[in-house]
Amino acid sequence: MSSLEKIPLIAAPRTHNASSKYTLVIHGGAGTMDKARSTPELRAQYKAALARALLAGHAVLSAGGEAMDAAVAAVSSMEDCPLFNAGKGAVFNVAGKNELETSIMLSRPPASHPAIPPTRRGAGITLLSHARNPSKLVRALYLSPGNAPHTMFSGTAAESLGAEHGIELVDESYFFTEARWREHRRGLGLPEEPLPYGFRAGHDGDEGPWVPLDQLPTGTVGAVALDERGCIAAVTSTGGRTNKLVGRVGDTPIMGAGFWAEEWAVKGWFRKAWRRVRGKGKTIAMGVSGTGDGDYFIRLATGSTIGRRMKYLHEPLQHAAKACVEELRRDGGVGGVIALDNAGNVAMPLNCSGMYRGVVREDGVPKTAIFDDDELD
Repeated sequence: MSSLEKIPLIAAPRTHNASSKYTLVIHGGAGTMDKARSTPELRAQYKAALARALLAGHAVLSAGGEAMDAAVAAVSSMEDCPLFNAGKGAVFNVAGKNELETSIMLSRPPASHPAIPPTRRGAGITLLSHARNPSKLVRALYLSPGNAPHTMFSGTAAESLGAEHGIELVDESYFFTEARWREHRRGLGLPEEPLPYGFRAGHDGDEGPWVPLDQLPTGTVGAVALDERGCIAAVTSTGGRTNKLVGRVGDTPIMGAGFWAEEWAVKGWFRKAWRRVRGKGKTIAMGVSGTGDGDYFIRLATGSTIGRRMKYLHEPLQHAAKACVEELRRDGGVGGVIALDNAGNVAMPLNCSGMYRGVVREDGVPKTAIFDDDELD
């Protein structure tokens, strides 16, 4: 096992940065959701799952932990929940198989791993079929530049590397859920039964039967965290889009498309002086995780474009994020993003009927929403 990966998801020594108030923002996918078809019980089920993910990440941040570890904790919580299109709840491709994707990116190297070079930035993985928690796998590879020096990985080779670092691999049947299987078969106009892997109707593994709120999803799950040292980490995970072609690669593992994080020094004496007057630091950091129709995120480089608008056009986070989501809409792309900067500003724009989303700050109170007209509560 790599010495880097031996360090678990625990707090690093606390070095408080008074200008950074730790924050965590998450999404559980965006797309076509029918509010009229939903029930109070189903909405409560999704909001409870979002709250669990937020609290998992908050536990790391409140203990002085790394943004990277908080984001992974939140995402892995959603990967373990069949309600979301990632991990256990991943959708099927056209051949009835699960091909998962994930990514991680940091605005600066984590303080707990000083050997990580600043140019490392992040990593993406695609075409996974055995990693129980893809987000934990991509964290492990990011922290292992010696034997995993690349930016993007795929398939069994990535999973084999992960196994060397203690990452749990499971049989393909682990990812089966009856609801996702039935929507896969309906989408192809095929009989929904018999079920694969010997499952019986109404006996969906250990979770029992359930009906997803989003039908034929294209979304993902993601988290962007800011820790008290001012580091921002973005982690994203997905099963892709329902009935995608075999081998299709979406935006989730492509740096600059479905995810982004960076920081830069403020330039120009006037801007530096103005920030100093307002009690702000000399650097700006931001992170983004996207969800929706990934092909459009790739074509428009949505993740990095939000950062570029902030850096070169000096746009506030909310303005830059909203502009890029509207750009997706203009080209026909459905989706949304979550974004966070090192001042604790949060943006969650979407251009569709809903996006599972939530935020938690230092007070530890998770606030969540589902539909486009919902307020966080």
